[in-house]
Amino acid sequence: MGPGLRTTSLLVDEEILIDAGTGIGDLSLAQMQRIGHIFLTHSHLDHVCGLAFIADNLFDLIDRPVRILATAETLDAIRTHIFNWKIWPDFSKLPNERNPLIVFEEIRPGQPVAISDFRITPFPVLHTVPAVGYSLESAAGTFAFSGDTYAADELWNALNALKRLDRLMIEIAFADDDEELGRVSRHFTPALLGRELKKLKHRPKLLLTHHKPGCEAVIEKECRTALKGWDYRHLSRGDIVGP
Repeated sequence: MGPGLRTTSLLVDEEILIDAGTGIGDLSLAQMQRIGHIFLTHSHLDHVCGLAFIADNLFDLIDRPVRILATAETLDAIRTHIFNWKIWPDFSKLPNERNPLIVFEEIRPGQPVAISDFRITPFPVLHTVPAVGYSLESAAGTFAFSGDTYAADELWNALNALKRLDRLMIEIAFADDDEELGRVSRHFTPALLGRELKKLKHRPKLLLTHHKPGCEAVIEKECRTALKGWDYRHLSRGDIVGP
């Protein structure tokens, strides 16, 4: 939260959203109306809070439901703690159960979902709650997003199994001095990511995100050493990533 700051939300070719953080606030109502599929990495508030507001905005404006795709654990958390008639109306039953505004669909790691020109595959990552990342494969190339994650072989095994990997969006939440906090909260620091990247057989361009507000300058400085030799950039609000 703060001027120019947003939490995680990625718009893919207008109709697909990956996570629904406060970043959806930068979308126009017309852009929101084109979204048909929302993939969630995990249940933490900075990745799901926008679901409530996009549902409210779209009520009575679209004639087909928006699919919310996530693991069983994440869907259970969303149903129990957001769309529960106490925190927010249950838009999976509005306007009525036969014609809901949103529908929940369970996904499983390793099982791809085909949408338009994309093959979207969730893969398991290590975080404080059940979480996944996603690879998006198309004729133009392959993009992967780690979501919130920590050092674990399952992440690198999933990425190494891809035939190609052109862009990897991955988090660095804390500076190296907060390594213990990163371990407890399951987030990367620059030095840890630099060490872990040795397990990756691909050489994608790195797109770095999720920096703790106020720590950006320190993280960027430490990345110049920790990620030396890698092609990378730090993402910020409104950035566009192409092939």
